[in-house]
Amino acid sequence: MSAAEPAFDPWSPAFVADPYPAYAALRESGRAHFFEPTGQWLIPRYADVSALLRDRRLGRTYLHRFTHEEFGQPVPPPEHEPFHVLVGHGLLDLEPPDHTRIRRLISKAFTPRRVQRLVPSVELLARQLVDEMRAEGGGDLVERLAEPLPVAVIAEMLGVPREDRGLLRPWSADIIGMFELNPAEETARKAVRASLEFSAYLRELIAVRRKSPGEDLISALIAAHESGDRLSEQEMVSTCVLLLNAGHEATVNTTANGWLALFRHPGRLAALRADPALLPTAVEELMRYDTPLQMFERWVLDDIEVGGVAVPRGAEVALLFGSANRDPARFADPDRLDLARTDNPHLTFGGGIHFCLGAPLARIELAASFGALLERAPGLRLVAEPRWKPGYVIRGPEELLVEF
Repeated sequence: MSAAEPAFDPWSPAFVADPYPAYAALRESGRAHFFEPTGQWLIPRYADVSALLRDRRLGRTYLHRFTHEEFGQPVPPPEHEPFHVLVGHGLLDLEPPDHTRIRRLISKAFTPRRVQRLVPSVELLARQLVDEMRAEGGGDLVERLAEPLPVAVIAEMLGVPREDRGLLRPWSADIIGMFELNPAEETARKAVRASLEFSAYLRELIAVRRKSPGEDLISALIAAHESGDRLSEQEMVSTCVLLLNAGHEATVNTTANGWLALFRHPGRLAALRADPALLPTAVEELMRYDTPLQMFERWVLDDIEVGGVAVPRGAEVALLFGSANRDPARFADPDRLDLARTDNPHLTFGGGIHFCLGAPLARIELAASFGALLERAPGLRLVAEPRWKPGYVIRGPEELLVEF
């Protein structure tokens, strides 16, 4: 990349605020780029990202085939073990056969019918949150709507008592800090503490549900079985944490990024307000246009080649979802916000065996929150340009200050 081209710099506030010019330069200059600061291969084009998500020569982990030493990777410090145990037993970081077994069991509990039953309560909650903000004349859309809605929904699903729900968001925020690039030791310390506290809390809740099952998802996970196989307690704990972390963070940032995009395109916002039937395609387009999860990492388990570039076993690839979703080779006029776009196979929910299990729930939450604001806040407007969170991998504004 020449000095005149925008640089891929995930620690730069300017890059985090608008990574798309740098993505365009990456796509133009090649299909695979070695990024020295993280030791990763950046993959910016849609076709390659989509193919590698489904390529079984790559994996979210390598521990089902190699030790750390065999794979040329350092052994994680023992003090980080609680975090790695928690994450390592979740669907997102497992490979077959464990992934296959656990996803099959979870699917028996996390059914489409169970998710669909949530629609009326999600819509009611979205309307209540919007009405509370409207009564006060405005506020921070992230704090008042984007964050509380998915946390409340997941907590309701899991059966977390109302008085305990304030614990969930801080735990989630501290744990996901470890998914950023080259996290600091202080980030790791917070993630470990949150992993221990959240795990202990869930183990107590699981014990209560074993004695007194309810209609919640934890009770369903306890009951899920196939041919005598059941989820272990650790697998249940890791599943519950993943549902909160992955579902919550994606929904929060899609809501905030999406409204920021609409505010910056007032003509499109006016068209959406005038035609609520556009909402389903609009939600998909907002997920594509400013992707909440910008990067998804995979380990290379066997030698591969990307665009004539050899990527050896032991390397790590960084699949750039945000770049892939703006690739002109797949999306017509990709930098245009087109709320009526129908040919929209965005990669926001991933692909292959790690496709997001919670995608149907995320779509319900997003339709409810956008729909409630469009219906009940026709004069909604942005009052200040937002500051962006420092993280790049999971990307969104710190706050979105609005008036009604």
